[in-house]
Amino acid sequence: MQAGPVNNLKGAILLTLAAVVFTGEVIAVRFLGTSASDGQIVFARAFVQFAMVALWILLTSPHLIKTSRPGLHIIRGITSLICWFFYYKSFQLLDMALATTLTFTTSLIVVALAAPLLKEAVSARRWFYTALGFIGVAIASNVIGSSSTQFDFSIAFGLLAAIAAAALVFQNRVLSKTEHTATIMFYIGLITTVGATPGLLLDHQPLQGNALLLLLISGCLGTIGMILTVEAYRVAEVSAMAPFPYLRIVFAILAGLFLFGESPTWQTMLGSG
Repeated sequence: MQAGPVNNLKGAILLTLAAVVFTGEVIAVRFLGTSASDGQIVFARAFVQFAMVALWILLTSPHLIKTSRPGLHIIRGITSLICWFFYYKSFQLLDMALATTLTFTTSLIVVALAAPLLKEAVSARRWFYTALGFIGVAIASNVIGSSSTQFDFSIAFGLLAAIAAAALVFQNRVLSKTEHTATIMFYIGLITTVGATPGLLLDHQPLQGNALLLLLISGCLGTIGMILTVEAYRVAEVSAMAPFPYLRIVFAILAGLFLFGESPTWQTMLGSG
C-alpha cells in the first residue's frame, strides 16, 4: 500500500488521539502493580494485538497477511519487544509525569535524524526547539538543576524505551510506503507474541484480583494507540509530528495527581514546560 500525499493536519489529529489512548494504557499498567509479572504484561500486550488484528484481517481482507518485507517486519517486532519492556518498567518505577516526559525524548531523536535518514527538510526553528527539548528532558530527569549527585537509574528504562521508540517511528515510515497498516500490525503482533513467550514462561506468576482484566485493557489500548500512530506517520512528515505527543504530559500529570496522588516536582514541571 503506497503512502498517500503528506497531510500533517490529519497526522496531528491521529497523534493527539493516540496520546489519550496511550495514557489510558499506562494507567492500566500502573493499576496492575505487582499483580502481574513483567513477562505477563509484555506477552499480554503482544497477544492481544495479534488476536485483534488477526481477527480484523480474517473478517475483512485475508490477503493483507501477504507481505513483501518479512525481514523488516522481524526487525520491527524485535524492536517493539525491547521498547515495550523498558516502557512499561519505567511507568511502574517512576511517577506518571516523569515517565511520560522521558518518552518525549523519542520526538527529539526523530527530529534530529529525520533530515539525514528520511531527507526531510528540518527548519532552523525545529532544530532550536529540539535542542531546547533535550534541555527540558535533562531538567525533568533531575540531571540539570538538582543539588543531588545521585542519578535515579530507573530513568534509564524510560530513556532506553524512547530510543527504541524512535527506531520504531522510522521503521513505521519505511514500512508504510508499501505495507497496509493491518499488515504491519499483524506481523508486529505475531513476532512479539512469539518473542514474548519465553519471558511469559520464565516470569510466570498467578494472576491476582482484576489483573487479567487490566492486562486485556492495556493490550487493547496499546493496540489502538499503535494503529493511530502508524496511520499518523503514514500520512505526515515525522519531523512535523514531533510536538504532538507532548500533549501526553497534560494527561499524565492529571492522572498522576487524581488517580495516584502524585505531585510533580518542580524539575518535572519545568522540564515538561
